[in-house]
Amino acid sequence: MGVLSENWFLDVRLKLRHLQLFLALDEQRNLHRAAAQLHMSQPAASKLLSDLETNLGTRLFDRHPRGLTPNWYGEIMIRHAHSMLSTLRQTGEELNALGEGNAGTVAVGTVMAPAVTLLTSAIERVHRDRPGLKISVDVDVSKALVPRLLEGELDFAITRIPAGFDVERFVFEEIGEEELCFVCRQNHPLADKTTLSLCDMADYPWSLQPIGALMRQRVDSLFLHHQVTPPRQIVDTADLMVSLALVDKSDTITVTTREAANLLCNPQRFHLLPFSETLNVQPYGLVSLRHQRLSPGAAALMSTLREIIVQSG
Repeated sequence: MGVLSENWFLDVRLKLRHLQLFLALDEQRNLHRAAAQLHMSQPAASKLLSDLETNLGTRLFDRHPRGLTPNWYGEIMIRHAHSMLSTLRQTGEELNALGEGNAGTVAVGTVMAPAVTLLTSAIERVHRDRPGLKISVDVDVSKALVPRLLEGELDFAITRIPAGFDVERFVFEEIGEEELCFVCRQNHPLADKTTLSLCDMADYPWSLQPIGALMRQRVDSLFLHHQVTPPRQIVDTADLMVSLALVDKSDTITVTTREAANLLCNPQRFHLLPFSETLNVQPYGLVSLRHQRLSPGAAALMSTLREIIVQSG
């Protein structure tokens, strides 16, 4: 394949139908099933793909008896097809919102701590000026949020950029660290202790974020640092409500941010265990795509977040 020009998509006659076919092939890995999903004949789908590969001067998919597998070039096309089609869907949502007299839509992702205070305060303030703005909020771990940002499902996120992602693709505006705490039920056997060690807690069941999540990495490294064998019984879940339900009904211990604990953990039912060390995880921040312009609604929400961050700092 030669060097593509700035307007390569015009040169190779890239069509919306190509983007839809890439997503169907990514899902089905079979040309016949992908064509059926798009209500096309297999010959028409085959010609659509082969014509594009001819114009590009390279294969995008490796053919084999059971179907097709994207090569490196195909993986790139599939990834950007997801992003472009997601952007087009968001465009339609904004147009519909304006047509209905609303002020547009915003999709934002966030890790736990800023969702509790920072983001909710910003949403309340933005809705004073834009009462029709439709805002959706997804709370998840950074490893789940950043791919969704890259695929265009989120306008921006309050998160971290995990290892393995090209940081040059993002704009990162640091906000702060999350302080962690240990939570048990109010009548837990350890609830009356004034000082605790990891050894004291290790014999009880735990509910933690999945392996690889930043908060889980911090807890795992804590046990490793103190040379304490990790708990034998651990429930993996990214859902804090599931963890708190387990804590409420058993001797389970969980770890969450102090902000989340202050908001969600009624002191009549839950107890924050004392621990001699202050536990923090690396700073989170406002994360947006470097070369993507935010919609007016998303820009307004992000601007309000910046104002609150400055005021609280």
